[in-house]
Amino acid sequence: MSAKPVSSSSRRETERAQRGVALIVALILLVIVTVIGLAAIRSTTMQEKMASNLQDRQIALQNSEAALRVAQGLLQANTATIWRDCTVATTQCDNNPSAQADAAAAWQTVPTGTAANQYTAGSNAAGQPQYVIEDMGFWNDRRTALGPQQTANSAQYGAAPVVPTAHFYRITARSADPATAPDRATVTLQAWVRQ
Repeated sequence: MSAKPVSSSSRRETERAQRGVALIVALILLVIVTVIGLAAIRSTTMQEKMASNLQDRQIALQNSEAALRVAQGLLQANTATIWRDCTVATTQCDNNPSAQADAAAAWQTVPTGTAANQYTAGSNAAGQPQYVIEDMGFWNDRRTALGPQQTANSAQYGAAPVVPTAHFYRITARSADPATAPDRATVTLQAWVRQ
């Protein structure tokens, strides 16, 4: 059987149809590549934001720790400003001084400098760290040795329990005043210091 000759007009129609299909396939591939590129850009931007937020929080944590150390040094030197005495029955001492209305003026800003009990926050920090010191009064100090009354047999012989006490202060430190940089990370730390 011999092949039927193809006319030139049907050949042209077939070529035109193929060219149209190639254009549609190329456009579909271009749209797919564009969507993949946009997704990659979005993912990269999100990762940069997360890394920036993590760095901001780490800087804030370091500032809060510095404020704790400065306040602790001031307590040891007996030059600290005590905000309030929590041993007074009428004094309300919440866990977080930031929640109390009268705490706004109580925050002490860490003095800048390089000497002892000074700290200068870096240029990446939201601000200079702050602290508040509260007098918590005398509490049982379990770190001090209790002597012979610590043994199990002392209760059998009627020995009076000896519970040594120590003077404690509570330091609350924050990385910066949140009112001055509301869009930055703020870290608040607390420590009890035995005097």
